[in-house]
Amino acid sequence: MPPFVSVIVPCYNEQATIRFLLDALFAQTYPRAQMEVVIADALSQDNTRQELAAFQQEHPDFVLHVVDNARRTIPSGLNLAIAEAHGEIIIRLDAHSMPIPEYVERCVSALESGRGDNVGGVWMIRPGGDGWVAESIAAAAAHPLGVGDAMYRLKANAGAVDTVPFGAFRRELIQRIGGFDETLLANEDYEFNTRIRRSGGIVWLDPQIRSTYFARASLIELARQYWRYGFWKFKMLRRYPGTLRWRQALPPLFAASLIFFVLFSFFFALAGWMLLFEIFIYLLVLMAAGIHLFLRQRRPLLVPGLMLAIAVMHLSWGSGFLWSLVSTLFTNHG
Repeated sequence: MPPFVSVIVPCYNEQATIRFLLDALFAQTYPRAQMEVVIADALSQDNTRQELAAFQQEHPDFVLHVVDNARRTIPSGLNLAIAEAHGEIIIRLDAHSMPIPEYVERCVSALESGRGDNVGGVWMIRPGGDGWVAESIAAAAAHPLGVGDAMYRLKANAGAVDTVPFGAFRRELIQRIGGFDETLLANEDYEFNTRIRRSGGIVWLDPQIRSTYFARASLIELARQYWRYGFWKFKMLRRYPGTLRWRQALPPLFAASLIFFVLFSFFFALAGWMLLFEIFIYLLVLMAAGIHLFLRQRRPLLVPGLMLAIAVMHLSWGSGFLWSLVSTLFTNHG
């Protein structure tokens, strides 16, 4: 008898994508009798609950539990779902994701073969909406300039890594290192994986474990997402400063340099010229990336689209990080 698996999903206002996830889970090759899905809904205001109820009515043989996440954060939803789950193995997914049919089976296989304490795979990024802006955001979310060396978004080989998206682990891992940190409103997966590695465990990336991830549909949504990532990344780094990677340091340094040159340009002409030079070089790099994408896909609008999306990612992440740093300094000295 294969182990019983609980798929846990935090959710809020996901009427547009929740059925993609549920249909993909219903189509899993893993025995349905040995699997349940627990969705922690943060009191959605759209038709997410109606979509969940309709799916349950259409598929009575599919075990789906819905719990209320009154705190309305991702880590609190994950912990609530884990508390509700009955599985020996926990697989964390996202309401913006669509796993391949073999996803659960391959996660269980990787765990049972002892490859890692938390195993995960790679993302295949798809646009979260229609039009060239959504397509550009999806391209940026899978581009090295946008995500640095995050291997789960790039072409990767199997092996130990810092973090994986989502992840599959045995319930006993929670008992050993604790659940998700509810004081972090983003970066909870990275922090969880950091504790695994610090405890001597292994975070394993298997490129055969694949899921589609729907990127944000608009630049405003993208800016909010990455500002939140940057803000909470600094909070996490205060606890684990050794986890900072070069790719994560660049956006706040870039944002800080822009602020510095803008302020000093009012007093020193050289600062203004340095600002223009920095912006020129940055735009040149972005344009080269956009042209490279155009040569592969022959979509002219992806040139300005990729440039805009990557710039939004960098500036939002960097400014969120800086704001978190500054607000922490003022709080500590207040």
